[in-house]
Amino acid sequence: MPEPQGPLSLKSLSDRRVHILTVALLVQAGVFYGFSRPEDVAISRPLKEFPTTVGDYQLAQEGVVEKEVQDVLKADDLLTRQYHSPTFRIAAVDLFVAFFRTQRDGKAPHSPKNCLPGSGWIWQINDKVKVDIPGRAPIEVNRYVVQKGEARSLVLYWYQSRDRVVASEYTAKYYVVEDALRYNRTDTALVRVIVPMSKNTTIEEAYQESVRFVRASFQPLRSFFPA
Repeated sequence: MPEPQGPLSLKSLSDRRVHILTVALLVQAGVFYGFSRPEDVAISRPLKEFPTTVGDYQLAQEGVVEKEVQDVLKADDLLTRQYHSPTFRIAAVDLFVAFFRTQRDGKAPHSPKNCLPGSGWIWQINDKVKVDIPGRAPIEVNRYVVQKGEARSLVLYWYQSRDRVVASEYTAKYYVVEDALRYNRTDTALVRVIVPMSKNTTIEEAYQESVRFVRASFQPLRSFFPA
């Protein structure tokens, strides 16, 4: 397992500023050339129809997103659930999905890397990993190990649009412009998987469990996003 990252170097800060500026210019170009026509808003299946059984995981609890949170997220569809597997001895796996049919009206996914610290969680590990998915190429996702008091959790999350999965929020914003120009669409989803960790749970155990759940749920969830 990688060690937690240290402070950003001057070079990395400079590269990040260039990256942000590039994305901003691309977005501006998209506003002028791709966002001037009515969008072809794709039809999607309601997330509430997502199966209660995926692999050997069973629905343990249906979550509720409070109206105040919904007003902040501004997603067109939300899913928050806990799934449990009889082979997982620690706790239930938390699945959260926020789907946006369009991003032209200023709505966009909120990055967990900003929301988690805002809720009092402090990251210990912050990196990207590749997850093998049956029937397709591996996907790259963000991995966080976060702590709040004595509570610890392992988090995987990514952005998903059409058949594309990306970890970087800047890359995701770039594809918003590309999809607007090429397909006249800007739909996307944020998918997040959280595995709570007990005192006796190792990071590797939590990570392997999160990967197992992602593999089991990826294809069923894929069918809820427009192709």
